[in-house]
Parts: sequence; C-alpha cells; structure tokens
Amino acid sequence: MRVGFVASRKVGKSVERNRAKRRLRALFVEYVEELEVGGYIFVAKPSILGSEFAQLRRHFEGILRRMKSQ
Repeated sequence: MRVGFVASRKVGKSVERNRAKRRLRALFVEYVEELEVGGYIFVAKPSILGSEFAQLRRHFEGILRRMKSQ
C-alpha cells in the first residue's frame, strides 16, 4: 500500500503542517485494516488544526463509509 500525507502552506507554518500530517497518520494507522490495497493521498486542510481528534475520527469514518458504498 502506498500512502502520502500532504499539507500546504495554507495550513500554517512548518510546525502546524507537521502536526496536521501527524494527525492524518494517526487516523490512517487506526483504520488501515479497513482500507483496500492501493494508493492513498491524504491532504490536510487548515481546519484540521482547530478540530478535536474525535471529530476528525467521525469525518474519517464517514469517508470510509462513502468509499465502501461506491
């Protein structure tokens, strides 16, 4: 499985971008068994830093449900 995590400068300075990518990686590790084999690119948006991790988890689960229904 190939995975990429991206955060542009719109997210913030390097510290904020790295934190956003760490949060995406943590979600990926938590749900890696549910993903099909393939390539994934996770793009951090500026709102990721202001969100609680539980809220991010709910959004991620919603994305997984949409992927499975296709």
